[in-house]
Amino acid sequence: MQINLPHGVSARVVERASSTMDLARLYDGSDGFPHWILARMQDQGRGRQGRPWVTGPGSFAATLILEPKCSPLFASYYSFVMACALYRSLEKYVDSNLLSHKWPNDVLLRGGKVAGILIETTSFEQFVDRLYIGIGVNLGTTPKKINDTSFVPIGLCDVIGKTIAPIFFLENIAHNFCMCEQVLIKYGFTKIRDEWLASASHLGKIIKADIGREQYQGYFESVDENGNLVLLTMGGKRVIPAADIYF
Repeated sequence: MQINLPHGVSARVVERASSTMDLARLYDGSDGFPHWILARMQDQGRGRQGRPWVTGPGSFAATLILEPKCSPLFASYYSFVMACALYRSLEKYVDSNLLSHKWPNDVLLRGGKVAGILIETTSFEQFVDRLYIGIGVNLGTTPKKINDTSFVPIGLCDVIGKTIAPIFFLENIAHNFCMCEQVLIKYGFTKIRDEWLASASHLGKIIKADIGREQYQGYFESVDENGNLVLLTMGGKRVIPAADIYF
């Protein structure tokens, strides 16, 4: 099947994988970059902090491989780039008022988690050599038997009444990612951050941030120029680089 991808972008579709991130680690670069790996079935998907990601029937499970040759900070911006690309892609199927961003790397649909992002890298000296962006999207019905999750999942099919084929979603998100990446390259992270914040869930409201050793509660003020969460607590302003967020 011919896949409609942006110029210079390649893709490989496999029937089954332990995880697309594992396959991405083995990619030899022969088809160039950016390169997508899409699995129709994924048995051992994973999310942040090693949590399992359950890939239900009809779900989108893919990893995008880039060779950015950039600083670790710049590489971290790609989590927001992909989040914006996911948001734009899901807007094709549902009213944007039903969608929102959950810091640091989830997209919500009607307040439930419909998509998640996992960023991994390999480095050479002080530069990021390879950037792997894993994406899981619940295109089908809500995945069952999820015990280890920080947020209730939801399926796109539960909202729109039909399942979008993963191959069509790949075409959609591949184009949107390229457009969002060009925004980052041309205008810098500020423009991407502004787009992300425009649809941020619970911005200006009280949230809880769990960093493992401690928990903070306060007003979600913003995301700073490095992508950190800015939280206004009773003890003052907290800048948090990584945490689990609860509403």
